[in-house]
Amino acid sequence: MLKPNNSWMWYFDLKDNSLMLDLGSDMVFRVGIPAKHLIPSASEQCEFTVDDASIFQNYKENVSHLEISEPRKAELALNAVAASRFHKPMMPKSWFFDTQSVSCEPENGDIVTLQTPLGMAKFIVIENSGCASLCMMVDVEPLALSSTKEMRFCDTIKVMNDRITAYEEDVMLNLALVG
Repeated sequence: MLKPNNSWMWYFDLKDNSLMLDLGSDMVFRVGIPAKHLIPSASEQCEFTVDDASIFQNYKENVSHLEISEPRKAELALNAVAASRFHKPMMPKSWFFDTQSVSCEPENGDIVTLQTPLGMAKFIVIENSGCASLCMMVDVEPLALSSTKEMRFCDTIKVMNDRITAYEEDVMLNLALVG
């Protein structure tokens, strides 16, 4: 089980063109966010702060009930911390997702669902900027956005909040049983 400590360090690996997190004890985590989506300060070495540790714990708690393996939960939480700290601002790409009839006001760390005409997936909210939220895909199975584009585990997208539905485990279970 990963426990953040003051020896963890963020750094950018030029050879791999990736943001990394040195976890000590010869363990290094490679962040799944493409370099083109990172802010310039991601290229500077910096420590894993107390705020990072707090955000990590929040994400870990919020994904603890999901039906994915423990290593995937840790990977998701670390990628979510990296996104909350180093992801560039982006414009919403809401057109891929269906508008919902009920308004959603998600908070950072909430598990939500997004529906496309081709499927539905769970996401974790990284940042709600009022009318739109940066979301990271939680599901391990890819989600088709169109006939040529799909999202994968830990991919990020910003969408208008009118596309987001609060995730309710019982609702998802009932949909699975009916379908």
